Amino acid sequence: MAGLRLGPLLRHVDWDTGGSATIWVEADRPCTAEVRCAGGAGGSARTFQIAGHHYALVPVTGLTPGATTAYEVLLDDRPVWPLPDSGFPPSTITTPAVAGPGRAAPGLRVTFGSCRQAAPPAGKHGPHGADALDTLAARLAADPEAVRPDVLLLLGDQVYADALSKETRQWLAARRDLREAPGAQVADYEEYTRLYYESWLDPEIRWLLSTVPSLHIFDDHDVIDDWNTSAAWLAEMRATPWWRERVLSGLMSYWVYQHLGNLSPAELAADELYGAVRDTPDGTDVLRAFASAADADPSTVRWSYRRDFGRTRLLMVDTRAARVLAEDGRAMLDPTEQQWLRENALAGHGGYDHLLIGSSLPWLMPPLIHDAETWNAALCRGERGPRWARIGEDLRRRSDLEHWAAFPASFAALTDLIEEVGTGPRAPATVCVLSGDVHHAYVAEPRIPSTARVFQLTCSPVHNSIHTAVKWGFRLGWSRTGRWLGRGFSLHGRTGRPPLNWRRTAGPWFGNQLMTLALSGRSARLRLDQARKKREGARLVTVLDRDLTAPEERERRRSGSAEVAGDEAAGVRQGRSTGVRERRDGRRTGAAGPGDLADSGRSELPDCGGRRGRGGEGCSGSGPRWWRS
Repeated sequence: MAGLRLGPLLRHVDWDTGGSATIWVEADRPCTAEVRCAGGAGGSARTFQIAGHHYALVPVTGLTPGATTAYEVLLDDRPVWPLPDSGFPPSTITTPAVAGPGRAAPGLRVTFGSCRQAAPPAGKHGPHGADALDTLAARLAADPEAVRPDVLLLLGDQVYADALSKETRQWLAARRDLREAPGAQVADYEEYTRLYYESWLDPEIRWLLSTVPSLHIFDDHDVIDDWNTSAAWLAEMRATPWWRERVLSGLMSYWVYQHLGNLSPAELAADELYGAVRDTPDGTDVLRAFASAADADPSTVRWSYRRDFGRTRLLMVDTRAARVLAEDGRAMLDPTEQQWLRENALAGHGGYDHLLIGSSLPWLMPPLIHDAETWNAALCRGERGPRWARIGEDLRRRSDLEHWAAFPASFAALTDLIEEVGTGPRAPATVCVLSGDVHHAYVAEPRIPSTARVFQLTCSPVHNSIHTAVKWGFRLGWSRTGRWLGRGFSLHGRTGRPPLNWRRTAGPWFGNQLMTLALSGRSARLRLDQARKKREGARLVTVLDRDLTAPEERERRRSGSAEVAGDEAAGVRQGRSTGVRERRDGRRTGAAGPGDLADSGRSELPDCGGRRGRGGEGCSGSGPRWWRS
């Protein structure tokens, strides 16, 4: 008899018709997986095989729009879910009500975060405190009437291939000699499956993922720390005897466990790889060839994707595999990926009220970190000569200097795109960049003359930890002192000023946490919940609840805060057609003293011969390994 090894995971829910969904499962042998729902909805699919494991992505049709429907999973006609004597509520599929004449588009609740180490087994204590996702699951399970997220966005580091639990290290030691590379890290596909079992067989997480749709994107630890940080790093990794198996297994397992569920039924039907894997008795070689091609030439594969939820658009962007690493042309996104992002942000412009850009790495960082990353990028491309280039490469790896700021031309391009999308009568109400990675949470706002409210919303970790010294490092990065230190980096690297100014408007917060965006019409509300241990168990505590689109918020933005000088704010508002262009072309838009810089991301520097952001030489920052995910 076939058994259920992992899952079910509720993945895609159709927001166009409200009538379909997909559910992912792993079985322990070949079989037919079936989903049966109350009311007659359902679907079935034959499993496909990868490396001796058996998977199915079941399309469920016939669902009622605007309803919540319980379901069960059967393998070869034998019920396997819900589990016997389960203490959890029934797993359900909630579909949106479809907009129509006289009926507005439904609202959307998006919960997001990144960086989740698996929780320790029941009865054991781990080093990272209460798990925010586990705590959310427990709260929802305890109150079936509680409002649930419409979608859960997992923004990277869903598994840690290079930082294993004690239990997994013991399992590896029984399988192979850990004295041989890569040591106590994942080496192949089978070992990757162990990470997913450890993370997703947690009872609370398993139930949560069975009833709340999830969308995923990878970050570095899904493969290895600092994945694709530089061309030199990649060359060194490819010279090792174990790297090829590691990266191919990482991409293969990500495709199976995470990427497939990001796709709609229509996209799955058109996906040649998915069809080829399903059409062969063993799809391992087909998938391995795909992963090999993706590693050799990342431009041949797209991991990014778009989802429309009524009048909210999500663009989930691959900021790891799509990089251009040559020092004379470094880019966070290769040209085809950058064009994809632009086309999908502008397609149907005016047809959505909110644009969400999912980027595992933050766009707007603490100013000191931003300046340090821009400085480092300049050193590595030879701005200060070969000796400093070697120093820069070493610092880049030691300190994780690889966020958007470390790719100055890409930072400027994303900034330009956000400004273009967010300006004019057809602009959405908000443009939000959703990120994780840096092991703290904050809200930052750029000072650009846009019609839309623009936010960097960063939430990390879901379940991990950060050293006390690192917390102080981040606080320094946001401080006035940190900005003055950043000036020194910029002067030495000859990078000029960033192409825009920004300020932190909430945070930083440290701890295990989740952010939730509630979007309705053209309004947006943000909440941050932290998991904290109490006598009665872990609880989610709300530390921020803020209306992002309230009139007083807009007025505060227009008038400027006490942290930013009035004449600088006036310069930022100096005309939609010239204000930002003048700042980026090297001409001052306002003179501010050192005390006026507060939490803005501005670096008040000489314009270094006119080199400022747009040409790929301004605006970047990171610092020591403060944001290690």
